[in-house]
Amino acid sequence: MHADVASMPATVTVGELREWFAISTSRRLAVVTADGRYAGSLTPTDVGRGAPAGRPALEVARDRPTLSPGMPAVTGRDLVIAADGRRLPVVDGDGRLHGVLAVTNDLQFFACRSAPTANSCH
Repeated sequence: MHADVASMPATVTVGELREWFAISTSRRLAVVTADGRYAGSLTPTDVGRGAPAGRPALEVARDRPTLSPGMPAVTGRDLVIAADGRRLPVVDGDGRLHGVLAVTNDLQFFACRSAPTANSCH
């Protein structure tokens, strides 16, 4: 799980998210928060060329599941693998965002923080 997740404000537009996604090919999920609480999440597909650039991004967000912090890891993994973008937000019962659970093809960092040694796993 990535705990240091930058979120976008609830006022973000489709065009702003398109630009944000274009910065890096590794960005597969944008998390939107309002008043410090999870408001929604979007993938690059959600803000594709069909949506007007000035439209509020949350208006085009699809319903996607969130994960609870206490959920069994195997359940979270299975939900993330099935999700568009292979990432899902981890949100508690009060709506607070804890991070994003991601499944990638690069197992070098599985259960580890990005660090140069194999001894950095937690």
